[in-house]
Amino acid sequence: MGSSSETSESAVLLAEYAQLKDEQRARIGFRDNLLYVTLAAVTALTAVTLQTKHLELMLALPVVCVVLGWTYLVNDEKISAIGRYVRTELASRLASATGTGDSLFGWETFHRSDARRISRKVTQTVVDLTTFLVTPFAALIAFWCYSTGSALLTTVSILEAATLVGLGVQFLRYAER
Repeated sequence: MGSSSETSESAVLLAEYAQLKDEQRARIGFRDNLLYVTLAAVTALTAVTLQTKHLELMLALPVVCVVLGWTYLVNDEKISAIGRYVRTELASRLASATGTGDSLFGWETFHRSDARRISRKVTQTVVDLTTFLVTPFAALIAFWCYSTGSALLTTVSILEAATLVGLGVQFLRYAER
């Protein structure tokens, strides 16, 4: 009778694993596409601004980058959280249910152990910061240098800069992990 219970429990845990990996895969695709969406938005806003010569349109860029950057960051964190859960909780529960005592889901730890992982993580953080922070800050600097905008628009630009700094702090906090 114990064997059937163990089989049933392990089947449930394997189903949970499959569902989590499906969610992780979907989130990875969505997260990665946010980089392309951001690039397209930056290009479109820059082109419209240059064609119309309305520099105040550049103030839309920080808003777009904050929304897309935060969405990117949240999805990235959930992708990592799923991996942590699989490595730390699900693997040990499944090993216990099957009585194997062996390390399960080896890929979950193996792919994290190669010698170039740290350089890849640093490079990805630089790409993320450039995409979601440096680019909108460049738009703000252009606005500050060349606009004869109103006090209201200048105030908006300062608030946007503060929001970008906050987003940058979050990117760096998550990158530490």
